[in-house]
Amino acid sequence: MSSQKKKVTPLFFAHAVLKTSRFEKMVKYWKTLLNADIAHQDAMFCFMTYDDEHHRLAIVSVPGLKDNQGQTAGLDHLAYTYASMDDLISTYERLKAAGIEPGWCINHGPTLSLYYTDPDGSRAELQIDLFSNSDQANEFIASDAFVENPIGIKFEPEVLFGRYQSGETLEALTVRRPLRQGESFFDHLNS
Repeated sequence: MSSQKKKVTPLFFAHAVLKTSRFEKMVKYWKTLLNADIAHQDAMFCFMTYDDEHHRLAIVSVPGLKDNQGQTAGLDHLAYTYASMDDLISTYERLKAAGIEPGWCINHGPTLSLYYTDPDGSRAELQIDLFSNSDQANEFIASDAFVENPIGIKFEPEVLFGRYQSGETLEALTVRRPLRQGESFFDHLNS
């Protein structure tokens, strides 16, 4: 046995579980949001997936729960990465047609992100990576620009996506501008 200890880490993130008193609404919402397939559903449990894993999200019916008001400690959101800007736009359009719209759209720098809130108040971030590799993203996070603004710059999805679909490049559209004189990153927080 080696005297040096190997760093052991999880192989991958497997799934998340949400508990709710709005079981049917939540199943419909998350199935629509993720364009997921139901692996199993009964009166108390729903297991869904969007890839080759047996389930990525489980929803459990628990009567009498209070809504997430965002005023307690705990998980803030789940984030899902899409392969391309075209995929993110397609998802945005599909969700909008289903009556689901993002509450916060922001260019974080490393990602372009749309935040959605489910019927219980839990949030999901749908994003694309803006750097071609993790080294570039890590370099950005270590930069003065990130120290100055660790949140990002809000954007209007209809405007940005329209410009992209009109032929502007992703790179040109997603260069994160610096904060303006008198502007704070707090101005870009979801309120």
